[in-house]
Amino acid sequence: MSDFPEKITINEEGPREGFQIEAGPISTDNKVALIDALSATGLQAIQVCSFVSPRLVPGWADASDVVQRFKANPNITYTALWFNAKGIERALSFRDKLDLQGTIHVVSSEAFSISNLNRDREKNLAAMREQTSNHLQAGIAVEHLSVMAAFGCNFAGDISPAQTVEAVEDGMAIAADAGALIREIDLADTMGWANPEHIKRTVGAVRDRWPDVSIGLHLHDTRGLGIANAYAGLSVGVSSFDTTVGGLGGCPFAARPGAPGNIATEELVLLANELNVETGVDLESLITAGHLAEKIVGRPLPSAVLRGGSLPRALPTVSGHS
Repeated sequence: MSDFPEKITINEEGPREGFQIEAGPISTDNKVALIDALSATGLQAIQVCSFVSPRLVPGWADASDVVQRFKANPNITYTALWFNAKGIERALSFRDKLDLQGTIHVVSSEAFSISNLNRDREKNLAAMREQTSNHLQAGIAVEHLSVMAAFGCNFAGDISPAQTVEAVEDGMAIAADAGALIREIDLADTMGWANPEHIKRTVGAVRDRWPDVSIGLHLHDTRGLGIANAYAGLSVGVSSFDTTVGGLGGCPFAARPGAPGNIATEELVLLANELNVETGVDLESLITAGHLAEKIVGRPLPSAVLRGGSLPRALPTVSGHS
């Protein structure tokens, strides 16, 4: 049985995730221009930057300047990403513009954790305990739990629903010990291993274990199944999705260079429109923002909707022979 939600929340991550992976350099002016364009589309949530080491991620050396300069829309939640106490400190200075959200990050694949984070399961859990404590001490609520490699991993292969449930249990234990209440569990297809049935099984397993917690999906289109996986998520009631305008960015963990990254925001909006699922997003404005993103990065982006456009429901009358 399908259980499509009446409406969904789209968390636009193009500015942060997209510009972070681009070879660049992307100017501060262009970053601000895209954030402002996205703010005019009806999106409810936009992740605008990363407060990270300029040495490790030079693409976000200007994070503070970007936050200072974009025009905040009071109807939009603007967020940022960080990974340590120094990042938290930088983010705290922008509480007037940013919604500071603490997240516990766990991994379904220990092999991926070792390769990507340079720490095994126990070391990562220790790091998350410390980070959760730092968030709470800074007055930042910890209400999100994110599971990386929730469906599969280039280093470990397929990930079963049981493995992902076990990873969520790790994160929930950290939250409980710290007195934090997790309101949303985000399942990330970090390396594009998911398929629609896998999505349904894993979402179902997590929901059965934590029926009162919302579930969100962070999907990658690495092998072309991203929007099909989004449909599967919608069909079982998932109402929160991470996307990037135009499919901006890429997948640093893909087996082949140049593979697509996150699902394109406008493709998800088009799908939702066709299913009568409310997004609050104006598709034409979003397509315009997508073309701006293409201009900024200087190359076509993978979104099919940017190439094909929206569906014209009122077709013009054509005279002559049928």
